Amino acid sequence: MEVLKMCLFGALGGVLGGMGMGGGTVLIPLLTIFLNFEQKLSQGINLISFIPMAVIALIVHIKNGLVKKESILFIIIPACLFGGVGAVVVKYIENEVLSKIFGYFLLGLAVLQFIGVKKVKKDGKYKN
Repeated sequence: MEVLKMCLFGALGGVLGGMGMGGGTVLIPLLTIFLNFEQKLSQGINLISFIPMAVIALIVHIKNGLVKKESILFIIIPACLFGGVGAVVVKYIENEVLSKIFGYFLLGLAVLQFIGVKKVKKDGKYKN
């Protein structure tokens, strides 16, 4: 039953990640709440599962002409550097504290989403 749940949660995280929402937003709480995984383990699983999702999404977006190729390195290099720094820092943070930080992070994302909701004009086009 646990393996079935893990596969279901992985599929859900993959679909949401491919759609641009960020699968970890759902995957990490699912693993910690329903499978009782430690926060660090859940975040590690999320990071490992993110690699193939990101590669596939990048290929699809490049094929659809949605990526400015000259800007890729300005995103990839800082992301890798800060990801490495985060991996080192998280070693020294307790699971309970990390869970609270992640919870506040999700709350912050929710607030930003509500603030940034796009409104539809009468002609059907979006505006900020």
